[in-house]
Amino acid sequence: MNRSTLSSSKKRISIPISKAIDGFMKFKVAEGLSKRTIDSYEFYLNQWMEHVGDQDVAKVTASDLTNYIAWMRTEYKPRRWNGNKDPLSAKSLRNVYIALRSFYTWLHKEFKIPSPFVDITPPKFPQHIIQTFSKEDIEKLIKACVYSREAQTDDRKAFVMRRPSANRDQAIVLTLLDTGLRATELCSLTVEDVDLKTGKVNIRHGISGGAKGGKGRVTYLGKVARKAVWRYLATREDGDDPKAPLFISAGDRPFNRNSLRILIRRLGERAEIAHVHPHKFRHTFAITYLRSGGDVFTLQSLLGHGSLDMVRHYAQIAEVDVENAHRKASPVDNWRL
Repeated sequence: MNRSTLSSSKKRISIPISKAIDGFMKFKVAEGLSKRTIDSYEFYLNQWMEHVGDQDVAKVTASDLTNYIAWMRTEYKPRRWNGNKDPLSAKSLRNVYIALRSFYTWLHKEFKIPSPFVDITPPKFPQHIIQTFSKEDIEKLIKACVYSREAQTDDRKAFVMRRPSANRDQAIVLTLLDTGLRATELCSLTVEDVDLKTGKVNIRHGISGGAKGGKGRVTYLGKVARKAVWRYLATREDGDDPKAPLFISAGDRPFNRNSLRILIRRLGERAEIAHVHPHKFRHTFAITYLRSGGDVFTLQSLLGHGSLDMVRHYAQIAEVDVENAHRKASPVDNWRL
């Protein structure tokens, strides 16, 4: 190898952070990650670039990144849609760490830029307490779907009225509870994704299906939930259109995570139940499924988890013995090989 070739091989690549982020995001889109994950990565990375400036990405040190994470923990003031000014949660801080680490892992693979994260310990966060709905909570929420709050007037007795979106809101509540779908997955469903004869619900592969990691799967609706969905679609002009969104919000637009969250929160306020959000239905489905005799491996498939970690957490709450469940399911032991 001559001197000029050696010098060329040792030449360091210089890439502005903005250009590197653009390449990384294109790579993640090609990987087929969910839109939510991609948007999250892009938000955290651009937020970081605003703080440190659009410098050469290879010049960022482990100390720079540690200082940034410390700043996010102690001084950063989150801008939230609901006006909440609480500090960043431990889980959100860990999400920042994961986005930056993933970014530098990609840089190392693509351009051989050493990752500063080799020397950075991930932020720890406690396992959050899983909250579920009781049967009474669900009954109150279903009632809140149907009737408005009691109205008081000077001219007549107190009264309630049936809400125009009663059928839709009942169908949404029962679908969330009966399938354990994530908010984005529910918002991404089309009419053809749900077979009202069999109850089969198809969460499509890729970004369009809304599944975490773009991994599609199949779950099911029971008879009562199917009837609620049928009743709702029967009132819609496009209820027979296979490509139409399964649920539509005001203005005939499909729901998104935020509009769904607002709807569910308002139902909770009318029902006078605290901490009502879409993911709480998923927790309730999982815990109730296990307590009703469902096995952890089928639950993992229905929920779309890549590992048993979260399912084990559900099992601990439901007081289900995972080891015993595996013993019953083991083909090697049961077939006496």
